[in-house]
Amino acid sequence: MKVLVPVKRVIDYNVKVRVKADGSGVDLANVKMSMNPFDEISVEQAIRLKEAGQADEVVVVSIGVKQSQETLRTALAMGADRAILVIAADDVHQDIEPLAVAKILKAIVDEEQPGLVLCGKQAIDNDMNATGQMLSALMGWSQATFASEVSIEGDHAVVSREVDGGMQTIKVTMPTVITVDLRLNEPRYASLPNIMKAKKKPLDEKTAADYGVDVSPRLEIVKTVEPEARAAGIKVGSVEELVSKLKEAGAV
Repeated sequence: MKVLVPVKRVIDYNVKVRVKADGSGVDLANVKMSMNPFDEISVEQAIRLKEAGQADEVVVVSIGVKQSQETLRTALAMGADRAILVIAADDVHQDIEPLAVAKILKAIVDEEQPGLVLCGKQAIDNDMNATGQMLSALMGWSQATFASEVSIEGDHAVVSREVDGGMQTIKVTMPTVITVDLRLNEPRYASLPNIMKAKKKPLDEKTAADYGVDVSPRLEIVKTVEPEARAAGIKVGSVEELVSKLKEAGAV
């Protein structure tokens, strides 16, 4: 079985995001970029399936700017077999929307014929949480979202997922699209020898036009603002003072 894993280049989760002065978006100048954490978990899970003998090949895909090849090299260093980079934008500030990404992924799935697509449940830059579901609909495949545990049983995948009332376990027919949550695993660090080997692994470059997909944005970002600063706390010297302050604030 072949496993396809889409990965996205995003601002590193440790970086404090800065909004542009004109409010047109996020400032990416000289900002550290890395693989979307949810996608990193997807890559790790695909590699574990291969190590367990349940997958034969792990193919990673990234759709965006040319610099995304760095993200793909990271996935190859972790243990993926080959990569496909679809250059769909020249400007690092242009975000390819989920529907366009899903259409390109459908074309790649048609070519590659994987038995499983493992996606991160969302990207931490736009929090869309839509690409996996859209791909499933376009393909007519089953889907399982927010997976915190995945196992392959013959021609079915068994997925445990967190819901409001607790944990839910479902069984879906393969081929399928699974989106993963943070609880699924702990991604490995790429060793130096594997980083060197990754440079020799195949990385094919394509364009959105090669797949006949229009990536023109359908959404317009009207304004981007910093979140409101939290008000400073108040120290109290006794329970009576605490109750008094809560009454003043209308909390009691």
